[in-house]
Amino acid sequence: MKRYVLTGLGVIAVAGVAFSEPGLAADPDSELKARLVDALPSVAQEMMLAQTPAEYSMNAPPVPASGSPPQTLTLDQAHAIALKNHPGIGAADYRALAANEVYRQARSGLLPQVNLYGSVVQAESANTRIMAGGLNNPSVFNRTAFGAGVSQLITDFGRTSNLTASSKLQASAESQNAQTTREQVLLEVDRNYFGVLQAQALENVAKQTVDTRQLLLDRVSILASNKLKSDLDVSFARVGLEDARLLLQRAQNDFDSALASLSAVLGYSEQQRFELVESKPSPIESGNDLAPLVEQALRDRPELASFRDQRDAALRLARSFRDARLPTISAVIATGDAPSHDVRLPDTYTAGGLQVSVPLFAGGFYQARQREAELRAKAAGESLRSVEDNVTRDVRIAWLNLNNSRERLRTTEQLSRYAVNAYQLAEARYKAGSSSIVELSQAQLELTSAQIAATGARYDVLIQQSALNFEIGGLTSAPANGRTD
Repeated sequence: MKRYVLTGLGVIAVAGVAFSEPGLAADPDSELKARLVDALPSVAQEMMLAQTPAEYSMNAPPVPASGSPPQTLTLDQAHAIALKNHPGIGAADYRALAANEVYRQARSGLLPQVNLYGSVVQAESANTRIMAGGLNNPSVFNRTAFGAGVSQLITDFGRTSNLTASSKLQASAESQNAQTTREQVLLEVDRNYFGVLQAQALENVAKQTVDTRQLLLDRVSILASNKLKSDLDVSFARVGLEDARLLLQRAQNDFDSALASLSAVLGYSEQQRFELVESKPSPIESGNDLAPLVEQALRDRPELASFRDQRDAALRLARSFRDARLPTISAVIATGDAPSHDVRLPDTYTAGGLQVSVPLFAGGFYQARQREAELRAKAAGESLRSVEDNVTRDVRIAWLNLNNSRERLRTTEQLSRYAVNAYQLAEARYKAGSSSIVELSQAQLELTSAQIAATGARYDVLIQQSALNFEIGGLTSAPANGRTD
């Protein structure tokens, strides 16, 4: 026959000699085994008998809540949903599109400007004159006329070209900012996705802890009713069960909170129900060479590209303000017709010419504006240096955290194996009557703690790996949604 060894996570069927104690009913071992097996739900019993405690805590499926079935969700699907729904990404995309319109505004200065004109003028008399307010020809004639005027910039010695280049670089910087926002959202998706999986696994650990401590209480109660154990043992077993129920309550609350956070980062206003699929980010091999990761981060991080574009945009704007002190030369053509007019006016008109504008003195405005732009360009360069230093620091910290989490995973897995062995020995000693329930309860507590630590370390590795992927600019992100409204 088999005897059943209780653990903090399930029941292990172990071949061995029939266990019996004097003073029990006709077949005490059969009765005890029946009580233990009947206390388990049939599905959970089959799964726990077929798996080790560690395997069960990782593989046990979540129990769906009442209502509609949960939506199956992979990490890639979560990324796609967040990129489509997250309002922060939408706002960043709109800012990038707005910056692109600023570039188009600046570029328009290089293209021909065409205007249509129309005038209907009725003078008080044939000799009406404007006596004040202008130096142009003050004569006013009766007329109804329409026409068109075309002007084309010939050269302003680089002012408009540099202004256009500055606007284009600013648009590129906003596009890189939008990319940064997408990668930040993807990082949050990864953290919350693995956080839900971690909370779910810990909830499974807590559920199995409650089950096994309930079975322990049932067993001790049977032995106490047959005068083989004291009421003190029953009291300790009840304390352990209530402690496990507190653990389960905390785990359930943590799971609901993690699910709410995941729903929010996916862009949902209401909490959604998901059944997550185990996924892993792009693997990063651990090693001692940090330099390639730093080099990749300095090359690929979109916020660094944004700061470089902003610095270059400030430099081109400073050049544009410098060139504003140079002459501007334009060609102008005007043509039109006058269906009705004073006899002193012709029926049609056509004229053309060159316009030259030379700024001579504006009270130091042009020099001060140029100096301001140059200083802002230098400030942008220093900001870029600061961000590069911060990126180097963040990559190093993320790399250290990943290596540390991998070491912790190996340690906690070994600790979990030792805790399982220790609990099995403590349980056997308690059955044999050579130890107290205090020793068994302590071993059970240490096993539960070890399994919780191992589960947390497992998902912490995935979270830290995703964080390092983000720091080096390696998170896979989809292109912008191409909003045009």
